Amino acid sequence: MTGHPDDAAVEAAHEPHDPAPGERAVRDRVRAQATGMRHHQAEDALRAAREEGAAPAVLAEWERIEEHLATHGGPYAPEADPYVQGQWAARSEDKSDRA
Repeated sequence: MTGHPDDAAVEAAHEPHDPAPGERAVRDRVRAQATGMRHHQAEDALRAAREEGAAPAVLAEWERIEEHLATHGGPYAPEADPYVQGQWAARSEDKSDRA
């Protein structure tokens, strides 16, 4: 982290929590932008988001994707991201519990 005052908010966005209104849309938008990117491209996107003063949820998702790609070794794809898969499974279970 850079020691920026919003670092605590970015860290909080990394923690498991119920997404705030609009947070899912933010994550989905970042994931759509990241689709097909390699690690160095995600690093550049994260750097640009930091320089632009992006919202904590945006920074947290770029950081998570960049970290994923550091070990993944291929282009980013939400369907190959274990974190995203877990979210989709949880949403699916939540919907079936309500039916």
